[in-house]
Amino acid sequence: MGGLEETGVFDIAPADGGCGAAGSASAGYAAGRGTVGAARASDRPLILVAPRLEKVPPCLKMPEALAPEESSATVFLDAILAAGGLPFMMAMTDDEGLIAHYAAMADGIAIPGGQDVSPALWGDDAPYDESLLCHERDAFELKLIHAALAAHKPLFATCRGMQILNVALGGSLCMDVPSLPVPAGMAHWRHAPILHDPAHPIVVESDSLLARIMDWRGMVQVNSSHHCCVDRLGEGVRLVAAATDGVPEAIEVTGERFCLGVQWHPEYTWQTLETDASLWRAFVDAARAHP
Repeated sequence: MGGLEETGVFDIAPADGGCGAAGSASAGYAAGRGTVGAARASDRPLILVAPRLEKVPPCLKMPEALAPEESSATVFLDAILAAGGLPFMMAMTDDEGLIAHYAAMADGIAIPGGQDVSPALWGDDAPYDESLLCHERDAFELKLIHAALAAHKPLFATCRGMQILNVALGGSLCMDVPSLPVPAGMAHWRHAPILHDPAHPIVVESDSLLARIMDWRGMVQVNSSHHCCVDRLGEGVRLVAAATDGVPEAIEVTGERFCLGVQWHPEYTWQTLETDASLWRAFVDAARAHP
């Protein structure tokens, strides 16, 4: 895989201080759970999954206000199961002791996508649509990321997860992908929302963990569903992949054995794209090998 400098994508300064197995992603609910017998339960590493938080507004069917729901997408759990892991969803809490205990229990930690990360976290006080944010998740996931890094646990973050990983280490985000500059002669790919099929190619740095995992020659196809992305890199964060239109697509944290964030949603395409299936296998293998 070629370097990002060969594509003409824009540079990001650190802060101071291909297709494979046939199948359907929509079939993941049944297929993923059908693989449980493929490995002994006792051999499966325990994968902690950070919960999504969804607030259900009153409606005609349920006029009373319901409590927010903490949940995990079935395809996310299926991907971990199919890769040989044993997923468990933790409760959202602001108790740092509990978060550290959860992290200690886990062999690996996964942070999924969801709402936008609040720009206030890197000092941007410009008005922003509050309906797109989830301050509870922000506060919780910042603590979880620091607990995971302190314990040197394998960490895999997707979409929003990649973004808040960068923010947790002092970086910032661009909140409007279409406003980013593009290489000469190019236009932006469609970055949202294409979940079940490839949306655009990315270029991966050849000396990265991501390149070793994918073991793929040339550009890699990924899906896409986002309108925010990494901007200024956090401390120790390295950009290791970008779309050919310049949008950042993957980061790694230097000094960690496995700390990877991807901007796309490999939980939707692990059955149809071998490169995405390899991400889940590598993450689970890293969790299995964690001392």
